Amino acid sequence: MQSSSISKISLDGREFLVKRDDLIDPYLAGNKYRKLYTLLKTPNAAYHTIISYGGTQSNAMLAIAAMCQKKGWKFLYYSKKMSQTLKTNPNGNYSLALSLGMEHCEIEDEFYKEFIASLRLSMDEKTCIIDQGGADAQAREGLEVLAQEIREQKPDVSALATPSGTGTTALFLALSLPEYKIYTIPCIGDATYLKEQMRSLATIPNNLIILEPKKKYHFAKPYKDFLDIYKKLQNTGIEFDLLYASSMWQELLAQTDENIMYIHSGGVSGNESMLKRYSQKNIR
Repeated sequence: MQSSSISKISLDGREFLVKRDDLIDPYLAGNKYRKLYTLLKTPNAAYHTIISYGGTQSNAMLAIAAMCQKKGWKFLYYSKKMSQTLKTNPNGNYSLALSLGMEHCEIEDEFYKEFIASLRLSMDEKTCIIDQGGADAQAREGLEVLAQEIREQKPDVSALATPSGTGTTALFLALSLPEYKIYTIPCIGDATYLKEQMRSLATIPNNLIILEPKKKYHFAKPYKDFLDIYKKLQNTGIEFDLLYASSMWQELLAQTDENIMYIHSGGVSGNESMLKRYSQKNIR
């Protein structure tokens, strides 16, 4: 498994380290690369089909598509009904995933939850289902490899930071690195929802600290303060994603003061479609 380097940046007068998991692969990078580690090691003949589901601009969707192309596996992806605009003019992660061979199927919103719950009822031993966002206990092995890399690199920090969708990365990183504080934030839902997702995988350790944003943000909705942080981060010479990173950096600056290393979780391919939304809403 490929190791990633560490960069140093300055932001609002503070210095931070950044673990550059975003550089591992153009599409299969960041926390998705770590989560898919077990499957990447799996012999190609073990499966013929991978199934997953979620949003049509998902970073996980793109990473799975890239993995399946490398492994020679068919990739079926299910989502709720998509916009006519995206159908007519595919862009962002959706367009990239299609170019990598993903087969996409829309499910009517009213039947979606029941359909997803039924997927495992008819699968065979050559089919693997990856839950939305890569939230799976199998992800633990790849994140233990990341933890070992960090131990070997010995960064001069007392805490690590990574934003959370399902919380899988933050949870398994905290379990693997009890000597560090692990900061995260709930990007989808609130802290209560995030803890529920984590507890479905393992007991939450004491070194995992959830920073709650001071105001309510709706996932994937454009916000001027997120764009402002994104522009500041661009000045560091490193591209960060608008969906997760902006929120995490905002809270790190507001609620912490120690030396921290940010685990870059990739996902920057989604910035194309997000920046279009900012422009359409005239948020600058």
